[in-house]
Amino acid sequence: MTAEHIIVSPLAARDVTVGYGGRTVIDGLDVAIPAGVITTIIGPNGCGKTTLLRTLARLLKPSNGTVVLDGQDIVKLKTRDVAKKLGLLPQAPVAPEGLTVADLVAKGRHPHQSWLRQWSSDDAAVVERALAMTGVSDLADRPVDALSGGQRQRVWISMTLAQGTDLLLLDEPTTYLDLAHAIDVLDLVDDLHESGRTVVMVLHDLNLATRYSDNLIVMRAGSVLAQGHPRDVITAGLLDEAFGLRAEVIDDPVGDRPLIVPIGRTHVRSDLPGVAESEDPS
Repeated sequence: MTAEHIIVSPLAARDVTVGYGGRTVIDGLDVAIPAGVITTIIGPNGCGKTTLLRTLARLLKPSNGTVVLDGQDIVKLKTRDVAKKLGLLPQAPVAPEGLTVADLVAKGRHPHQSWLRQWSSDDAAVVERALAMTGVSDLADRPVDALSGGQRQRVWISMTLAQGTDLLLLDEPTTYLDLAHAIDVLDLVDDLHESGRTVVMVLHDLNLATRYSDNLIVMRAGSVLAQGHPRDVITAGLLDEAFGLRAEVIDDPVGDRPLIVPIGRTHVRSDLPGVAESEDPS
């Protein structure tokens, strides 16, 4: 492979082991995040998805192995330098009571402030652009705690954008949102990707993950079971292995990705392969 064809990963975990309270959650994991695409981490509850994301964001320190950010060991970087390269939206963030949208988004500029460099017109312009990109400019003077769930998620993403990073990590950005608002937020994430950002998400909804991702990381029991484009990764066999889920995988009628159709014990056509013999004889 020639040098011009080598794709440099902006973020990677190398032989990483992480745990809590003496319990190992991730053991010897290797993963590289491809630049310029949306990567979504999926897997059953407790498999280590959020642990991996928090480790990549330097919120958790591995007991073994290394997380590499732009070619450097992330542990050795200053917090301010990490914040200039990587923006993180944690799961279900909470803003101080009464804080306005504009003030929250402005907090995204803190990594760029110092006693030598105070708030400037450039910072104000970045905040205005972030509000505009997420469609919340008209909410600038509203308290964050007075907004709907979908509006709040857009505001938090706006704050992350104000950091000015090319790498965004989002932990369950659609949590507690109804389907319409979830689609709205993921369309926004896709817009950010189209503007040149690398995005890493954790999602529970498998069909939304396949629809909005260019790269899937499928986890099971703290390890990476599969990684690649949804068309190459999502199969009935993998869903059974990773989730214990019996499903049909078909072509999405409105997209170019696979669509997962779960098969339960009831409300399923009896002529489907494997249905009759799986029914309870009682």
